Amino acid sequence: MATTSKGLRTLLIGVLVMAAGFILLTGGGMKDPDHFNEAMFDFRRLVAAPLVIVCGLVIDVIAIMRRPKGGSEEDNASGK
Repeated sequence: MATTSKGLRTLLIGVLVMAAGFILLTGGGMKDPDHFNEAMFDFRRLVAAPLVIVCGLVIDVIAIMRRPKGGSEEDNASGK
């Protein structure tokens, strides 16, 4: 299987997008257990962060499944 620098770059971008999504999930906790913090139910943690993570996964799947341009199908399938 031939790896291209464009495919590896796309895969890295997908991983970075997913990492950004996980960073968006952080926070919202309280040090004092007697006080409830409503900040953990805000838009960023419930909607934006999961969407960013899913976008990163889609980018990674596209990077993995993309067939390199050039050559015949037989060359791409056999790894030549």
